[in-house]
Amino acid sequence: MKILGLHHITLGSSDAQRTVDFYSGVLGLRFVKRTVNFDDPGSYHLYFGDETGRPGTAITFFEWPGAARGRPGIGGTHHFALTVSDRDGLLQWKRRLTDLDITVHGPYDRTYFESIYFNDPDGTHVEIATRGPGFAVDEPARQLGRRYIEPAADHVIGQRDEAAIQAEMWPEPVTGITAGMALSAGMHHISAISSDLNRTAGFYEGLLGLQRVKMTANYDAPDASDAQHWYWSTSRDARPGTLVTYFEHDPKKTHRARMGAGQTHHFALAVENDDEQLAWREKLVKAGLRVSPVMDRSYFHSIYTSDPDGHIVELATLNPGFAVDEPVSELGATLKLPDWLEPHRAEISAGLHLLTVPRAFSAKLPTSNL
Repeated sequence: MKILGLHHITLGSSDAQRTVDFYSGVLGLRFVKRTVNFDDPGSYHLYFGDETGRPGTAITFFEWPGAARGRPGIGGTHHFALTVSDRDGLLQWKRRLTDLDITVHGPYDRTYFESIYFNDPDGTHVEIATRGPGFAVDEPARQLGRRYIEPAADHVIGQRDEAAIQAEMWPEPVTGITAGMALSAGMHHISAISSDLNRTAGFYEGLLGLQRVKMTANYDAPDASDAQHWYWSTSRDARPGTLVTYFEHDPKKTHRARMGAGQTHHFALAVENDDEQLAWREKLVKAGLRVSPVMDRSYFHSIYTSDPDGHIVELATLNPGFAVDEPVSELGATLKLPDWLEPHRAEISAGLHLLTVPRAFSAKLPTSNL
C-alpha cells in the first residue's frame, strides 16, 4: 500500500461566481467541474485544475453563500501552495497580481523553494512556489528529515531585507499568463497546523507511511517556542505535489481552526484504486481511528479520517476522473449530477444561480445549469 501524493484540497467559498472569476480568470486554472455538494445538494461544489483536473491539480470549493470567514488554527490548514517553474515565473505572477490590486508578499527564499503569498477573495492564504532547488540543498538526499536544520539567518523575518524584497518586481506589465507562469503542475504543498508534531508524525509516518523530509523552523516566527515546521512527502525525492507540512503551535496560545469561507474543509491524498483504499481503511480502523465508509464521489471514491488534531484527511482514488460524465473538451460546461440526484435536477437547478466562466477560459463552452 502506498500514498501516491496530493489529490485535492476543498475549501469554503462565500460566492461561487467570485471564486470562478479568481481561480479561472486571475490564476488561469481550468474550471473542470460544476456540480453540487453531494451531502448538501442545494449548494455548488466547484472544481478547478489542469486541462483534465488530474489528481494533484484539483482545487475544489463548497459554496456557502454569505458564510462568515473561517480562520486558520490548530486542526486546520494554514495555506496551500501552487507550483511554478522558476523565479522568473514567480516574479511575473507578482507583477500580474499586483497590477490587479491584489496584495502580494515576497518573493521569499524558503531555502527549498522561493515563493510569494496572497489571499483569494475569501481570505484563503495562497502561495505560489518554485520547483526547486529542493530539499537536498542542505542535507544529503538519503538523510532527509533526520535532524533539525537551522534556517539561514537572512531567510527569516527580522533578518531579511523586507523593503528590498517587496520592491522586487518583474519590470514589465504581464497582460496574460505565459507558459513559464502556468500553474498546470498543480499543488506544491499543503501546510496545516498541529498542537504536537511528534503526534502528527505518528499519523503520517507511522500510519500513512510518508517520509519526513525536513525539520526546520517557521521562517516567519523563528524565535517562538512553538516555531517548529516539519515536512513530509510521499516520495523519496520530495518533489512538489507530494508534500504535506505542519507548523507546531502551542494549544495554550493558539485557538482552534474555525470552519467558514476561506478555510479548508478537508484535503485529500491519492491512492491507486479501490482495493488499495479498502486496505487503507482496514489499517486505519485497526489503529483505532474513526473512518467513514467508502463514499462514491462520481469522479473518485473516498474515505475520510482525521489527523490527531481533528483536521479531516481524505484518501481518494485516482479514477474514474472528471471525463466520466462529459468530454474533456466540455469539462465544466454544464451542471453534472450523480445518478441518485438526477431525478431532482429541476429542483436543484432552480436553487442555484448561473455561473459565467471568464471569457479567456470559456472557449466555446455554454453557460448553463441544464
